[in-house]
Amino acid sequence: MTIIYTDPVFGRHKTPSGHPECAERFAAAERALAHPKFEPLERRTAGPVPADAVFAVHPEAHIADLDSMVPDEGLVAVDADTAIGPFTMRAARTASGCAMAAVDAVFAGETKNAFVIGRPPGHHAEKTRAMGFCFLNHVAIAARHAQRVHGIKRVAIVDYDVHHGNGTQDIFWDDPTVFYASTHQVPLYPGTGEANERGRGNILNVPLPPGTPGSLYRTLFDGAVMPALSAFKPELLILSSGFDAHDDDPLANIRLSDADFVWITERMMDLADRTCEGRLVSSLEGGYDLAALGRCVAGHVGALMTA
Repeated sequence: MTIIYTDPVFGRHKTPSGHPECAERFAAAERALAHPKFEPLERRTAGPVPADAVFAVHPEAHIADLDSMVPDEGLVAVDADTAIGPFTMRAARTASGCAMAAVDAVFAGETKNAFVIGRPPGHHAEKTRAMGFCFLNHVAIAARHAQRVHGIKRVAIVDYDVHHGNGTQDIFWDDPTVFYASTHQVPLYPGTGEANERGRGNILNVPLPPGTPGSLYRTLFDGAVMPALSAFKPELLILSSGFDAHDDDPLANIRLSDADFVWITERMMDLADRTCEGRLVSSLEGGYDLAALGRCVAGHVGALMTA
């Protein structure tokens, strides 16, 4: 059965008033999974990610700089839309720790798949730069942990957040053992993710024009992402599960429906079954309309439960 990783500290990471990446997002996801249909799910937490796992992705000096900014109270700006509060780095480390624990659980055979309801999100966090609401790159830490501890050679990360995961791309740009595929709106923050950004052939960007409907999205996903993943033959599949490509989301203009996100999940499960012995770890990224976020989380987890 699917394992859910969560922790109360995710609700304690604060952002400025009116900020889209708010504690209410965590509450909305938790409420969605309080439905009786999800009662059979095992819920776990994990401690903060160990330092050596972080330093396998982010340099120690960079993490020390972030830690030095943590205030006793209030918020400290990192950039125009990213701020550190008293619980920010603890929440970020716990989100990475949960992603790492989810990897351990799937390799131990305790579950085929797991979902991490973590925040702050992570896919904009570059090797040496916190940005875009993100501080630690949870999926990158999880991928590197899988290679270091479980000895696998090929990890695929699929990012369907509406914003390009520049951080994940930055971290694995020169590493052909990790395949990164991203679908995202262009033009849009952070301004990266053009189709010609290929790394060492291990990066696949599928830029989407504003207004892209679910029918076109599915065609592009099946025509580009699925064949590339099948050719790569990953031993573990990690999802950067952003739900802000939803038609109701206020931060972008892609027109996906609740059903489209279920479809993406099912396609990813099919791939995991074919190449990874079903091993799939999903980590929450964006999604800023609370009602849509709750429905999409419920649909995503509901699909994962059918593994």
